[in-house]
Amino acid sequence: MKVWLPALSGLIVGAVLSTASAQDKKYGPGVSDTEIKIGHTAPYSGPVSAYGAVGRAMAGVFKKVNSEGGINGRKVSFLTLDDAYSPPKTVEQTRKLVEQDQVLLVFGATGTPSNTAVHKYLNSKKVPQLFVQSGASKFNDTASYPWTTPLYPSYHLEQKIYADFILKQRPDARIAAIYPNDDFGKDNLAGLKQALAARGKSLVMEQSYETTDATIDSQIITLKGSGADVFVNLSTPKFAAQAIRKAADIGWAPLHVLTNVSSSISTVLAPAGLDNATGIITAAFIKEPGDPIWADDADVKAYVAFLKAWDPQDSPDDVFGVIGYVAANTLRHVLDRAGSNLTRENVMAQAKSLDAFRPPMLLPGITLSTTPQDVAAYRQLRLQRFNGQKWVLLD
Repeated sequence: MKVWLPALSGLIVGAVLSTASAQDKKYGPGVSDTEIKIGHTAPYSGPVSAYGAVGRAMAGVFKKVNSEGGINGRKVSFLTLDDAYSPPKTVEQTRKLVEQDQVLLVFGATGTPSNTAVHKYLNSKKVPQLFVQSGASKFNDTASYPWTTPLYPSYHLEQKIYADFILKQRPDARIAAIYPNDDFGKDNLAGLKQALAARGKSLVMEQSYETTDATIDSQIITLKGSGADVFVNLSTPKFAAQAIRKAADIGWAPLHVLTNVSSSISTVLAPAGLDNATGIITAAFIKEPGDPIWADDADVKAYVAFLKAWDPQDSPDDVFGVIGYVAANTLRHVLDRAGSNLTRENVMAQAKSLDAFRPPMLLPGITLSTTPQDVAAYRQLRLQRFNGQKWVLLD
């Protein structure tokens, strides 16, 4: 999939902060007086194609931005390519974006394995790898990888919040977990084990799966046999839905904690059966457009209208679209601040100096902050429980 957004001219949008003067303009690769080229990869096909909604929402934001005059008078050419959640394909597509298309930066690529595959390459080329859609701890290593920033809550932060909640609810919990045998799964599992060990606890069982597997039914049966009364489901969307359904089918009803990346009602919980998903706990950082609590919320009304106009393929109930919307609006903020000094160095400086920035659709109390030493922008999350129809905040 490739989206090249058409050139539009018009009013200058947004404030200009920390910029060069008009007579001292500085441009990096992928920038001209009229254009900014942004590269992106996403799994529009393959085992986690549900994440394709992230990329479609991003594309929609930049279409809308261009219709309003662009960013400081420049149109955004958003080049988004399918990598099918295959690291070798991510490498191929990213090299094309950098070496052939000459993008200013690579933005918002989805997935820990995918981003890992191009981590060293982009840093060696000094190409910004901005707002990676992964919470893996490796993407906050500013000393070794100064050209990378994540824009997803840290998996270790998420797992600590889960561990604290579980042990508060059930001090004697017997905890089992399932995870994909890739960098995403391993980092989440490591975060969970670390958080539990700090409280003197450990897992009674863990099971892994490959993203090429047809099902994880056998793993769920094995986990039930462990006697666990708490199940931490670290699966990606397709397999998370399978786990929820299979647990119900075999009569296993533990306290079920679900990783945030698989919390979409429309693409995970509905296919699993909403009744089967009732009572599941997850962490949250964005508003759920389908939740009646936000019926009169200005952010949500604007988002629903945005989808209708610029991304009609996706449902307001699909949280993956919201994630893409948040990320694209954050990049717009960074490029606004960079002004006419659109070098890769200055774009990185802006991305590493977010100061309690609050893009639309974040939950109340959650903002984004970064420093040159710590680029993990999310510092808080909130817990929520699924009631059979919608997610309900617990705090």
